[in-house]
Amino acid sequence: MIGVIFGMMARIIMLRTDYRQYPTYPHGRIIHLSLGAIAAALGAVAVPSLLNKEYTAVTFLALAAQQFRDVRKMERETLTKLDEYELVSRGGTYIEGIAMVFEGRNYMVIFTSFIAALFSTVFSVWYWGVLAGILALGLAYRYKSGKSIEGIADVREAQLRFEGPDLYVDNIYMMNIGLKDSQKKILQHGLALIVTPKNMNSRVTLANLGQRQAILYDLSTILGVYRDSGEPSLVPLAKLDLSDGRLGVFILPLNRNIEKAKQTLLRAPLLENAVRMPSET
Repeated sequence: MIGVIFGMMARIIMLRTDYRQYPTYPHGRIIHLSLGAIAAALGAVAVPSLLNKEYTAVTFLALAAQQFRDVRKMERETLTKLDEYELVSRGGTYIEGIAMVFEGRNYMVIFTSFIAALFSTVFSVWYWGVLAGILALGLAYRYKSGKSIEGIADVREAQLRFEGPDLYVDNIYMMNIGLKDSQKKILQHGLALIVTPKNMNSRVTLANLGQRQAILYDLSTILGVYRDSGEPSLVPLAKLDLSDGRLGVFILPLNRNIEKAKQTLLRAPLLENAVRMPSET
């Protein structure tokens, strides 16, 4: 019971519906809490099974791992379908990262419940299990969130300007916009940022299209987006300066607050699938 309780506590502290509105409330949470209860029970009962040399119990853990991989597949398919109706999409890399997180958190639940149950059983006193469970909860909380753009780049405000039909963010070319009405809307509502990588690894990571799309999605979700479907000239963009690796970001937010935009971009998630380390090689 101590193992199950701490396993469920681990799943609860790792479950949060944030600005992305995912998982949905309450039904999305019910699904993930139910899976967390199953994972906690598996981690807890594995201890007495192994101590009694009933090694066939390991097959149940292998079966659970397969089920959690199916959870990852389910999340991927659900988010991909939802992404078709977003004004600014998450992108495949962001979706894969979210799906991977939901799978990994179930394994953290198994780990937490297993540790709490193990210490309770081996030392035959409940408070050792509680102490071990608290330490495991701290570890789960530490790894609840990944890194952000703040760790690899700096952000500053930039100037939006037109040279004829060409739109620039400072000196970074963005796209060609021929309609005068669209140019007027962009100059009136647009906001531009320059993201400067801190090193070679950061430069290659920011060049990843999935990472760029994740930045645009977070900015558009938190600040809103001034556009509707069928208006390609008002789509947010992130383009590279190939000479030095700087990233020019152009958005049309409903809340035109430059400080909030900079903080939002710095806190955008650094996607695991987008990280590259050529300098290590």
